[in-house]
Amino acid sequence: MKRRRGGVIEATVFALAGMAILAGLGIWQLDRKVWKEHLIATLDARLSRPPAPLPPREAWPRLTAAADEYRRVTFPAQFIAGESALVYTAGSAFRPDISGAGYWVFAPARLSGGSVVVVNRGFVPLERIEASREVPEGTLDLVGVLRWPEKPGMFTPNDEPQNNVWYTRDQKAISATKSWDAPGPFYVELEAPAPAAGLPKPGRLVVALPDNHLQYALTWFGLALALGGVYVTWLARRLRKRRV
Repeated sequence: MKRRRGGVIEATVFALAGMAILAGLGIWQLDRKVWKEHLIATLDARLSRPPAPLPPREAWPRLTAAADEYRRVTFPAQFIAGESALVYTAGSAFRPDISGAGYWVFAPARLSGGSVVVVNRGFVPLERIEASREVPEGTLDLVGVLRWPEKPGMFTPNDEPQNNVWYTRDQKAISATKSWDAPGPFYVELEAPAPAAGLPKPGRLVVALPDNHLQYALTWFGLALALGGVYVTWLARRLRKRRV
């Protein structure tokens, strides 16, 4: 009798703990859904606004990713000839207009006051890498989006500055290696103008972040109910055997 009761107690503890964990994962996914919807709404709002003048140099230290990333800006600048860096990409969730592997072309642009801003001029396919070396002349009225540097992931390859190739969009690391005097905490994702030859290809960012958290939450809740059903079925059979 004690062995049977012990088996029931152990199974009950296991079932309750498992259901609590699965339900907790479902609740966490619902929280993630709220966070993701807020993020998408924020990005949509910022990217839909008309471009504003780039903040002055003295305001740059006060800019933050939380408050200022994905804001559209416009400013006159001149690209510095002979300077560029290639950042490998296999595609972007924010640029559905490009596909396949290639490079983002990062280049320094000098403002009228002398300060330097790093600009992601756009995408070039692997087979058109020569287009990254073409730099437009003169002062251009640039329109783009403020972006903050990304962090490398666990499986991100090491940068290859000796080959002028990076694997993380980090304008600070690129600027330090290339000796670009670019003090801003941001880089600019270029929207326009596009070069006459079309490459590097700039473009508008589009919010296309996946939002599958409700589906994931329902899956976890379903597994919790399934575990509860298995436990109840097992317990009912156990009790029937005891009556026999």
